[in-house]
Amino acid sequence: DRIVKRQDFLAAAKASSFAAKGVVVQMRDRKDKGPARTGFTVTKKLGDAVTRNRIKRRLREAARLTLPGLAEPGHDYVLIGRAQGLERPFSSLQNDIRTALKRLHTGGNSANR
Repeated sequence: DRIVKRQDFLAAAKASSFAAKGVVVQMRDRKDKGPARTGFTVTKKLGDAVTRNRIKRRLREAARLTLPGLAEPGHDYVLIGRAQGLERPFSSLQNDIRTALKRLHTGGNSANR
C-alpha cells in the first residue's frame, strides 16, 4: 500500500529515521496489524521535476524489490530521495534500503525524534 496523505508523511517524519548515502528511510509503527505502507518523496532542491521523478522511480523499484522480505506489518515507511540516489548504482541503492530497514527494526543507529 502507498502513503498519500500529508498527515501520514508528517507522522512518519516524527518517528525513527536512518540516513544512508542514497536514501533516508523513516519508519513509524502504526500500532495495528494492517499491511506495511510505503511513501516516496524528493525535495525540490534536488532538481527539476524530471530529475525528482527519476529519483522517485528508482526508489520505487528498489523498494518493490527490497521491502517484501523486510517490511513489517503495521509500519509506515517513507523513503526520501537524496542527490546521490540518482547516480548511485542500483544494487547499492537496494543495499542502502536494506541496511536502513535492518537498523531501524533493531534500533541500532536510528535517530528517534
